[in-house]
Amino acid sequence: MITQAPRGVEDWYGERMHRRAYVERIARELARTYGMTEIITPMFEHTVLFQRGVGETTDVVQKEMYTFTDKGDRSITLKPEGTAGVMRAYLEHNLYANPAPAKLYYVTQAFRYEKPQSGRLRQHHQFGVEFVGAKSPLAEVELISLVTAFIRKLGLKDAKLHINSIGCPNCKKAYNDALLSYLRKHEDKLCDTCRERMQKNPLRVIDCKNPDCKEIVKDAPRTVEYLDQECREHFEELKSLLTELSIPFEVDTGIVRGLDYYTKTVFEFVNSEGFTLCGGGRYDGLIHEIDEKQDIPSVGFGMGIERILYFLEKEGVELPPMDTPDLYVGILGRDARARAYGLVNEIRKSGLIVETDFLDRSVKAQMKYANKIGAKKVVIIGGNELEKGLASVKDMSTGEQTEAELSKLPELLTGGATKNVSIENP
Repeated sequence: MITQAPRGVEDWYGERMHRRAYVERIARELARTYGMTEIITPMFEHTVLFQRGVGETTDVVQKEMYTFTDKGDRSITLKPEGTAGVMRAYLEHNLYANPAPAKLYYVTQAFRYEKPQSGRLRQHHQFGVEFVGAKSPLAEVELISLVTAFIRKLGLKDAKLHINSIGCPNCKKAYNDALLSYLRKHEDKLCDTCRERMQKNPLRVIDCKNPDCKEIVKDAPRTVEYLDQECREHFEELKSLLTELSIPFEVDTGIVRGLDYYTKTVFEFVNSEGFTLCGGGRYDGLIHEIDEKQDIPSVGFGMGIERILYFLEKEGVELPPMDTPDLYVGILGRDARARAYGLVNEIRKSGLIVETDFLDRSVKAQMKYANKIGAKKVVIIGGNELEKGLASVKDMSTGEQTEAELSKLPELLTGGATKNVSIENP
């Protein structure tokens, strides 16, 4: 077991690490163009933050959190999602005193104890944004626009925006009463979990994945039928804005999201097989739930990096390849080692990727190694090359060799003029 990772976690290296890093880099670059700033919150928080913020009736809190008692006898939980921690930081550091709105993004680890499956792990990574301080539906559009641009930039084709409104506390009461009345007529056919859910938070039943429960809720009352005037106007304006901006969407009254803090708008980007790539929405009451002295509207989204990678692989999207060395500096003889390595470091200062020999290989073995690691050019340096200040540089793609002054190798590698010579391969 000592050489095997626990179930539901992964090691990241090589090509997969490269793909993950690329996706995260695109996310950060795009968030920056939207005027967003990065925030990093701790890997663990006081458990009560998630109980109050995420909701005690959610599967996340009831079944999936990694919770433990620390040495100070405090209940601590590894964060299962990014929003609650960001809101806690927003309040703790008085970020509401800054000009509104606050647009904060993060790329973070998250932990949920659930059955590992494609694109979903117990330790996973999320790209998310919290937009704090704006009631306007244009805030939702800002985030939906960002996700749309992100998906297109990555080259994904199979992801469609689904939207719904679940209303606010003012209209949720009437809806919950109607839904509960409907569910009681079918209570004996619901799963055990949903029978418990319907007493505490009947909306959660709509989100059940059990086939029997899904069949029952298919004809259940929908939240959009019970919206008050404010929530209805908000939803209508959201749809109008999306239409004017040519962002295609589908109204999906089955979307309720799995966390209690959502109000009004909820949205998901879903593929043709029903897999969710991104989920988000509005949560105007979350900050008040965490700190009763504050009442600040918010909207946000989260999308799993592993899920994105799964979608990219499923659609066969090619990402840019890993960088390979611009130059491999072979070392011929122990006497040349120090000066050759000094040259390696000097060339690296120009921003080029340079590799060299650390295993005292023969010249033939070094050339073979340089080919394996994909080096674009190779130079072998021994005593003669150092004495003359000249060496032969081989282009590994064409086989062409060029004589160059060692001091001008960076110029050669970045396209400077050189003198072609015909000599034997090293």
